[in-house]
Formats: sequence, C-alpha cells, structure tokens
Amino acid sequence: MPLFRGAKHLRIALVGLPNSGKSTLFKAVSSTHVQTGELAGTHRAYGECAVQIGLDEARLVDLPSIPSLHHLEPDDRVALQYLLWGNEQPPVAHHEPGGPPAPFAPPDVIIQVVDATALERHLELTLELTQLGRPMVIALNMMDEAWNKGLHINAKTLGTLLGIPVVATVAHMGHGIAELFNAATDAVREAACPFPQPASEHIRASLQPLSRALNRPEIRTAFRIPHPFLLTQLASGDSYILDELRMHFPALLPELLALRTRAEQHLPRPLGEELHADCHYRAARLFEATTRLGAPHEGRGWRYWLDEVFLHPQWGLLGSLAVFAAVLFVVFEVSTWLDSVTSARLIAAIADWQPHSTGGVVARAVTDGLIGLIGIVVPYMLPLVMLLVALEQIGIMQRIAFVVDRGFHHIGLHGGVAVPFLLGLGCNIPALSGAARATSGRERVIASVLITFVPCSARSAVILALAGKYLGGLGVFAIFALTLVVIALMGRLLARRQRDMGPGQVQDIPAYARPRWNELLRETWARTNDILTIVTPLLVGGSVVLALLNHVGADAVVNTLFTPITVWWLGLPLALGVPILFGVLRKELSLLMVYQALGSFDVGQYLDWVQITTFLLFLTFYIPCVSTFAVMLKTIGRKEALISISLSVGVALAISGVVRLVLEMGRHLAG
Repeated sequence: MPLFRGAKHLRIALVGLPNSGKSTLFKAVSSTHVQTGELAGTHRAYGECAVQIGLDEARLVDLPSIPSLHHLEPDDRVALQYLLWGNEQPPVAHHEPGGPPAPFAPPDVIIQVVDATALERHLELTLELTQLGRPMVIALNMMDEAWNKGLHINAKTLGTLLGIPVVATVAHMGHGIAELFNAATDAVREAACPFPQPASEHIRASLQPLSRALNRPEIRTAFRIPHPFLLTQLASGDSYILDELRMHFPALLPELLALRTRAEQHLPRPLGEELHADCHYRAARLFEATTRLGAPHEGRGWRYWLDEVFLHPQWGLLGSLAVFAAVLFVVFEVSTWLDSVTSARLIAAIADWQPHSTGGVVARAVTDGLIGLIGIVVPYMLPLVMLLVALEQIGIMQRIAFVVDRGFHHIGLHGGVAVPFLLGLGCNIPALSGAARATSGRERVIASVLITFVPCSARSAVILALAGKYLGGLGVFAIFALTLVVIALMGRLLARRQRDMGPGQVQDIPAYARPRWNELLRETWARTNDILTIVTPLLVGGSVVLALLNHVGADAVVNTLFTPITVWWLGLPLALGVPILFGVLRKELSLLMVYQALGSFDVGQYLDWVQITTFLLFLTFYIPCVSTFAVMLKTIGRKEALISISLSVGVALAISGVVRLVLEMGRHLAG
C-alpha cells in the first residue's frame, strides 16, 4: 500500500462544535512545537503541527470550532472555505481581500470530534459535513462521560448508517486515538467518502427543478463546491452563495430565485426552516437508532478504574510516580534478600584469601570480578529489568508514556519517548535505540542526551547497593528525585539550543493483559544477554587491571592525577581516583573497584554518609559507559556525542560538588 510520507504526507483537519474536545485531541498527538496563525481576515486562530502515524506522516490542522455550515458569520465562514478550497481559491473568491483562508492545502480527510454526551446535536453538523465530498472519520469523544450518564452508543452501527468510520475515544485519557488516526489514513487510501445523506423525499422532490438549473458546468467551475452542498446552501438562502451568484452570474440568479420560491410553495414552511427541521429530524433518527439508555457505569470493571488512576489528567502523574516508587521498593526489598543469599555468602567465603604472588593476585581479581558480577546482576539488575518488562506487557508503561507526554512537551520532547526513557532504567543502550526509532532531528538529539542521565540498572544497582545500605530508603529516593529534576532542567536548556521541530506521535493505549512467562523471560534475556559478552569481560578484566595496578603500586599515580577531583572538589579518599576513571567501562565496575580500592566490602568503614552521597551523585551523572557512548556516536553523530560527554562531566562535577558543600555546611551547623 502507498505510504503518506514526505511530499505525499496527509493533511488532516479537526472539526467540531465548541466544547467537543477537539483541542484536547489535538494536544494529545501534537508535536513539541505547534505553528499557530489566524484564518485570513479573521481573529479565529488555528494550530498546525506534524504528526507521525505509524509509518505515515501527516500535518494536523486544529480549526476553530464551527457551529454549522449554513448561514455562517464571516469569521466562521473562513473555516468552511478552508475545508472546501484550502489555499487554492476558486474563481468566485479571487476578488476577496486577504487571499486564501490558510497558507496550506485543503484536508485529505476530515475528523469530526463529537461530544458523545450531546450526540444528537453534533450529528446535525455531521450530516452537513458529509455533503463536502471528502473522506471523513468521526471521533466519538467523551465516551466516559456518556457512560456516566447512562448513554450507550453503538459506534459500529452509527458508522454503518453514515458510511464512515466512527471511533469511540476518550481524548484526555488516550483511548481510541491510535485507532482514530489509523482509520483516517485508511479512509484516504480507500478514497472512502460518506454515504449520501439526502434530505427527506418531499424536500428532494420540490428541489428537483432548482437542482437541474444549478447543475451547470460554468457554476461547478466557478464555485468548485460539491453540487449537493451548493444546492443546500442556495436553498437555505445562504447570503454568501447568493452574493457570489449575484456578482458572477447576474443573468442566472433571477431564474434560480424563482425556482427556489416555487419549491417553497410545495412545503409547509419556508424552505430554510424546512431544511433545518429535516436535518434535525434525520439526526434524531440516527441518535435513536444507535443509542440506548441504561444504568451509569454499566459494564465497567477493574480495567476502567485502573485507567482512572493511570490516565486521568490530574491523577495520572501521581499514579505514574506511585508505580515508579513501587518498582524501587520491590526491587530494593527483593535485592536485599537476594544479595544476602548470593554475593554476601561468596564474599564471606573468600574473605581470608589474601595472595601475594602475581598469579595469586590475578586469580583473586578474577574471583572478585565474578563475585561482583553475581552481586550486581542477580540481586539488582535482573529483578529491575524483569519488572519493567512485566509492566510493559501489562500495559502500564504505555499509559505512563501517555500521561507524561504533557510534561515531556516542556522539555522539547513528546510522550512517545517516555517508553525509551523508562527502558533506560534497565539499560541506556536499548533506550537510545528506541529513541532513535521514535524521533528524528532535534528530538533525537535531546532524547539521546537526556537518556544518558537516566539511571540504568547498572547505576541503579550501585545506588541501591550503597545508598540502600548506608543512606536508607529516603536517600535512594532523594537521589532518583534529583535525577528527575536534572533531566527536566537539562531538557529545557537543550530545547532552547535545538530549533528544528520533530513530529508529534499517535500513541497506542493497549488493553490490559497478563504477563506471559515465556515472553517475559525471553525479553528479559534479550535486554540482559550482553552481560556475558560485554559486562563479564569488562568486570573481570577491569578487576585484574586494578589489582595489578595496586600490586605494582601504579594505582598511586592515577590517584594522584585525580586528586583535584576526588580529594579537593568531591572530598573523597585519594584511593577512589582509579574507580572513577574505570567507571567509563561499566558502572558496575566502579562499585567493584571501590571495594578493591578500599580493601573491604564494607564501604561504611571508610566513607561517611556525605562522601557516599557525593560519590553516588557523581557516578550517576558521570560519563555513560563505553557501550552507551558507542551507540550515541551511531545515533546522533560525533559532535553531539562529544557535547553530551562534556555535558555529563560538567553536570556530574557541579551537582556532586555543590551537594557535598551543602551537606557539609548542614552537618557543621547541626553539630
């Protein structure tokens, strides 16, 4: 099938009555930058932005609300003129000042946003829009409020009667949005226009002579308006159509007016009133055929109430934070127990082994590396990654991504990158790859740089291992909270630096599902299998190098070179220079090297709580691992990758140093 990309992108117009939720839907999928303007000759504002719909690209236009297509005021009429002509004025409009109504092409498809709680009133506009002859989709919005009122609408039946897709949506909670835009692209591909919705038989019969007289090639060329809609406008006495006919077809107008008057003679009311009453009657018939009254909340279960927690505009963010806190709590509790039955016992078993020969030192270093691998991966990394994968399979991660979309816009990103950010809690490498697939241009650069500040499972393992043991749960929470603040501030700064704008994303909200063990284990392995190929050699090799440096006394040289950073600025022991340097290999390696550099697995004997906090903050924001840097080179290029490295070093030094000074001052005042 053809793809709508590049110059062949779609143009989608959002249309609706006031308070239908049209702007809410627009904001749910809009990009980080929305172009705004006023329709020509009016003060009615529109918004336009790029939107990514799967592999398709579209420009989404949020038009001002329009009450009807008949007897419009001049400001409202311009929105109709855009739907008809876009930036290509017909011959009858060339004399109008201000040029085309908008500086872009007419829509390929119209999405009418309908308030489901007032469906009958909105269906009158629907019947009018079907006469425009363009592909059309209805967003049956506010379905949750309709259910609260006991209104149960059969969207499928309504779509069958109208001949257009009708998708139930709850725009502020993300429900149905992906299905809506997929239906819009399918409607254009299939060139599917609405079924004709003619007036009642007695009106059609009375308008036959007028229809034949109006259906002339010169009039069709001059107006470029579908004949059924032009006939309805003339029959209802629309002033704009009458003025244009008077200007361009003065000889024909008397005949058309005479035929219109003759049509009224066969009707019980004036023609305009009869047309309006007939449209109201047909909308009421559609409403009765597709809607039934029932009990409020009928058919609602736990899935609905979970969405009220995770997707609610006010409570959704709190729900997301609660999930994040629960993940940390569970991992912390599970990790403490796993650590006590794995690495702690192994450490105790080799505590008395203190070799002095080179071969013995290497053997002890290899053993320490393997024990460090077990102590980091088994208690900390695997539970965290498995939990994140399970939350994805359940569908909670995607809901969190939708909720935080509003916040991500403030840092120059859209909610589509929220899932890669959350993946970054497991590992920054797949997170960078996911961000590269979901973004382009400026957003790819911003997302890639910010993801390196997300504490991956390796850094989280170090934080949980040290802060969890020596600073307590409050210390762990404070470090992660500070990370969120830094990411938000850095995002704002980077958004100002980058100017090219990326598209918005249509996010899918999947149904809740139970985790499937086979897929859960397979996906967990896929995200952690680089441990055997990358982490293990680096941990063991780094442990051996550090042990040999210590064995021959060369580590003192490295530590001396790092004195201005470790001792003077960070207030850490001189021996931690080597662990900081080799932390660029893998963050897990830093913890192992700290143990080796201090000569003990009990860090609390050599570092106080201020030093532990300072070290953890520096390690959290310090240069990402070599593997992460390699992926950044591939996704954003050498220049931006090097800028990211410089930024991470600067941020790490600034934050850890400032926090250390603040804590030292607080401790001094308290003492």
